[in-house]
Amino acid sequence: GKAVPYVSDFFDFSVYIDAEEPILREWYIERFLTLRDTAFRDPRSYFNRYAKLSDKEATDRALELWTTINLVNLEENILPTRPRATLILKKGSDHIIEDVQLRRL
Repeated sequence: GKAVPYVSDFFDFSVYIDAEEPILREWYIERFLTLRDTAFRDPRSYFNRYAKLSDKEATDRALELWTTINLVNLEENILPTRPRATLILKKGSDHIIEDVQLRRL
């Protein structure tokens, strides 16, 4: 029974921006596809290898990266901090805040 401290325990006020996992996944894929046509085109970019992928290949690669890296990080490191937040802002797929929760102290 030791309590494990989180860095958020040392803040007076913390804000957590929340969205459902399928929405986060879709945003990630959309951003990946946008970057493929912009920043990934820079030959000096680490991500340049993705610039020439077809839409399907890029979508598949983005989904693979989401599943193996970002989703794991979300589940193991980010979601556990949500209950500790002072303010939780929940966004919908259009990025508009749909719900606001303020924790009483």
